[in-house]
Amino acid sequence: MRVKNNKPLRYRQIHLDFHTSEHIPDVGADFDAEKFVATFKEASVDSVTIFAKCHHGWSYYPTKVGAPHPNLVRPDLLGEMVNALAAADIESPIYISVMWDERNARLHPEWRARSATENRFDPHQLQAGWHTLCLNHKAYRDELLAQAREVVRNYPTPGLFFDIILNTDCVCAACLASMQAHGLDPDNLDDRRKNDEWVNERFRSEMTEALEAEFPGLRIFYNCGHIHKQGPKRFAPYTHLEIESLPTGGWGYDHFPSGARYAAFLGLDAVSHTGKFHTSWGEFGGFKHPHALEYETAQMVALGVKCLVGDQLHPNGAINPDTYASIAPAYRRIARLEPYLEGARQVSEVAILSSEYFHPTGPQNNVSDDGAAQMLLELKYGFDVIDPSADFARYRLVILPDNIPVEADLERRLVAYADGGGAILFSGTSGIDGSGRVALPGGFEVSGPQVAFDPSYIATKGNLDAQLPVTPFVMYGPAQSIAANEAEVLAEVVPSYFNRSYRHFCSHQHAPDDPSAPRLGAAATVHGKIGYIAYPIFDMYQAIGQPLYRYLVRGLLNRLLENLVLVTDLPSSGRASLALQADRNRHILHLLYGPPQVRGKRVPIAGGSTRLMEMIEDIPALGPVTASIRFPSLPSRVYDAQSGEDVVWSQGADGAVTVSIPRLHIHSALVFEGTNG
Repeated sequence: MRVKNNKPLRYRQIHLDFHTSEHIPDVGADFDAEKFVATFKEASVDSVTIFAKCHHGWSYYPTKVGAPHPNLVRPDLLGEMVNALAAADIESPIYISVMWDERNARLHPEWRARSATENRFDPHQLQAGWHTLCLNHKAYRDELLAQAREVVRNYPTPGLFFDIILNTDCVCAACLASMQAHGLDPDNLDDRRKNDEWVNERFRSEMTEALEAEFPGLRIFYNCGHIHKQGPKRFAPYTHLEIESLPTGGWGYDHFPSGARYAAFLGLDAVSHTGKFHTSWGEFGGFKHPHALEYETAQMVALGVKCLVGDQLHPNGAINPDTYASIAPAYRRIARLEPYLEGARQVSEVAILSSEYFHPTGPQNNVSDDGAAQMLLELKYGFDVIDPSADFARYRLVILPDNIPVEADLERRLVAYADGGGAILFSGTSGIDGSGRVALPGGFEVSGPQVAFDPSYIATKGNLDAQLPVTPFVMYGPAQSIAANEAEVLAEVVPSYFNRSYRHFCSHQHAPDDPSAPRLGAAATVHGKIGYIAYPIFDMYQAIGQPLYRYLVRGLLNRLLENLVLVTDLPSSGRASLALQADRNRHILHLLYGPPQVRGKRVPIAGGSTRLMEMIEDIPALGPVTASIRFPSLPSRVYDAQSGEDVVWSQGADGAVTVSIPRLHIHSALVFEGTNG
């Protein structure tokens, strides 16, 4: 992927929303440039994304392309912000809303998306909500390009943030025509999504080509609320990535890590979005606990991305001091850490081959990807999320979670990887085609149709993992029928007496295991460096969080990987990662602890339904915490990155360096100098 911007993103950013209705008076009347900048400086902010055009379709500068907000008191609010921020050496990327533009939705109803299935993209006229525009209309694309050029010509900015580029399942007249031209079937969901992606990719490519020609080095990002794992080519129009993932805003705490480790694999500079809000975007008067922001930003840098906190400016233009009092502790911590973050790359022994890549029309929070990432975080394995463009040889083990189809080229590459000593763990139907052929040399075969019992049970052989029970435990998912040939069987599928139905049922949930019935084949096998689990174990773990499923995977991983780089006694809710600053010949160990809890039980969402909400409030201290790390060379010095104080270390008989810290509160970063050989 070509690099089009050599100026790195800054570490301590704010995204300042300003979606302001035309029914609100005196817009910007209380803006004070001096207070605006001083508040950011006090909170250690070094970049603020500010607004040219909002979701309501109004602009906040004297535009000749769009329309200024009718009640804007300060005619060039954008310009005042740009100048004030530049004087304080705070960057100011500029925001342009794309597919949400209520003004244009009223003026040009022919530009509106017409969703085949998801009515939130085309709400009833009397319903409060954004009316999404379709980018298959050249007149609107021309207007967006003209406004982007106008902004960059008139204001010194490092880049543009184009927001809301969505797959809307659109069947407007223009989309029906383009589907017909491309031989796509509007009645087919996959074909409609292909058309959506073609429409949006044309917009991204045209926009980037035009802007790069006139403004070389301009940063450009297109936001859709998710970093789609669809290969490097999809991100050719981007100069960097911004991972929108507000934990309390519907994304949850397990969405960000998967996206972050895919961004790391792509090699693009990346920043992650969280929010200052208790809930999500658009919440006025909501505040997140400072501990949550400290944890979230520390996790961002530990996983290799930079930090951004979302805020929303009051329509009167006055910045909220309480918001930045809550952000300040997090950003002061990040500022102290920056010398140990620049150019650092996580040491990743494991790769998750993304299921989302192979199933692009599924939910963007891919359950198998997220379940695998969640497990590896809890087990403290360093990992990347990859697609088939990856060099598998960079990793000691590759995981194919649950439902990865293995076609001829991928099969050839994976077999060559295994022949070269690489380890593979796959599960469910991954690597198994519709005829039951197993593409990978796992030493087993499919012996029949899918196991008829759901749920079924697993009985281990007793030597898989010390925390697994000796009696059968329940598996809430479908099992493949597997006969071991050369493979070693580590666990077997056990049937229940019967599946629950109106004809026969037992107790409140499901029938127990049937001790007298024959086993139904292998549940977990290992053959050389290849392990297999006959269930969609990562999907199941993401669904119900049963720790036994994680112990099952851990047992196989311990068979497949020896001499791990990092081992720690942090509990499963803790996080640990090891980064390498190669040019400075040092490693940095990040240890985090801040377990979220479900506190919100009925958080309202669009359409009148509700959701649960995880949140973090007051994080207790933990300790002592011990970690053992295998380095290429022994350290010349070990010290705390925040305080500079030396940390005592020792070398074990196995050569690993062991450290112990007496107290961990939220985050600790330990520096190991001279460890890169």
